[in-house]
Amino acid sequence: MAEKQLTLEELKKYNGEDGNPAYVAIDGIIYDVTDVDPWKGGKHHGNVAGKDLSQVIGHAPHKHSVLAKLTEVGKLV
Repeated sequence: MAEKQLTLEELKKYNGEDGNPAYVAIDGIIYDVTDVDPWKGGKHHGNVAGKDLSQVIGHAPHKHSVLAKLTEVGKLV
């Protein structure tokens, strides 16, 4: 699969709703959280998929360590 390049506007449709995959961007990399149980329905602890969560992850208990477990699908442009 070719690496996706998405703008913030394009990323919005990957919100985990209506059959869409759930993607989040962190530090310019887009991750697929579709099959991550805590992200079911595109929501996780008040955050929603389809957004750049670079500013949010630093406040999460797991910080960046969780990113190694996620599938990278592309870059935010």
